[in-house]
Amino acid sequence: MYRRDDGAQGRNWLSGRGKLRISTAGTEQRDNRPVGIVDSGLGGLTGLRAFRALLPEENVIYFGDSGRVPYGEKSLKQLRVMARQNLDFLQSLGVKAILVACGTLSSNAGDLLDACSVPTVGVLRASVDWMSRLKGTEPLAVAATAASVASGAYQRELEGAVPGREIVAVACPEFVPLIESGHCDASDPLVQEAVERSLQKVKESRAEVLLLGCTHYGLIEQAIKDCLGPQVQLVSAAESAAAALASLLLRSGRTGGSGETRFYTSGDPAAFAEAASLFCGEAVTTEMVRFVQPAPIPEEDD
Repeated sequence: MYRRDDGAQGRNWLSGRGKLRISTAGTEQRDNRPVGIVDSGLGGLTGLRAFRALLPEENVIYFGDSGRVPYGEKSLKQLRVMARQNLDFLQSLGVKAILVACGTLSSNAGDLLDACSVPTVGVLRASVDWMSRLKGTEPLAVAATAASVASGAYQRELEGAVPGREIVAVACPEFVPLIESGHCDASDPLVQEAVERSLQKVKESRAEVLLLGCTHYGLIEQAIKDCLGPQVQLVSAAESAAAALASLLLRSGRTGGSGETRFYTSGDPAAFAEAASLFCGEAVTTEMVRFVQPAPIPEEDD
C-alpha cells in the first residue's frame, strides 16, 4: 500500500534558496502535440508533477517502465538499448519533446538523448546546471543509482560546473525497490533504515547540498531530510529537468494543449494507478493506464 510522504507533496523541491525561473521568450504559435515523460517506474511522477505546475495546459504522455525496474542494476549495454527503446516508443506516439526523468539513463546514454530527433531533456545536465548556481565552499553530494554513480557522469559534470568543490557521490541501490514496492512513508522503519545506511557517507562529509539524482528519491524526501537534518539543502533532479523542458517549449514556441495526461506502464496498471493518484495529486484509475509489454533487452554476455 502506498502512503504519501507529506514532506514531498506540494512544496518547492529546490528547498527555498530561490525559485525556479523559466524564460517566457518565444512565439505565440500553439503546438498541441503531447510532451513525453519516461522513467523506470514511479519516480518520474515527481517530474510530471513539477512540469504540470509550470505548464498546466500541456498534454503529457507518461511512460513508467516498471516491468524492467530497477534500471540501476543493468549493464551499460542494456541501459543504452533500453534508452533507445524508450525514446522510440514515445516518438511513435507523436510527442513534440521528451523529458527523460531517469538519472540512470541520463548518465549512461546522454549521447542518445542528444541525438534524438525531437528535443530531449535529461535530468543530469539540468540538475547540474542548477547546482552550479549555488554558492559556498562545502562539499556537494549526489545520491543516485549504482549505475549512475559507476558511470561517473554526475561526478564529471559537477566537477566541471563547480571546480574546486569536493563532490561526494553515493549509490543507493535499496531505494528504488523499496519505493516501487510501496514503501515511501517517512515513518516506515524499512525506509528509515535504508536511508540511514545509504546516506552515512553524506552525513560524514558535512555536505551542504544533496542532489537527488534519481527521480524516485523525491518520493522519500521527508525520510532523507529527517536523516540529514535541516542544514542540508535537497535539490531535485526531477524539478530541475521539468523547468528546463518548460523553458525549452516556451522559447521555441512549442507550447499548447488541453491539460490531458495519458499513462502507460510495463508493470501492473492497478499499482501504477494507485501511486499516480497519490503522487500526482489527480485521480488516476486503472482504466486510464495502458499496459505496454516490456521490450526485450539483451543478456549481458550477448
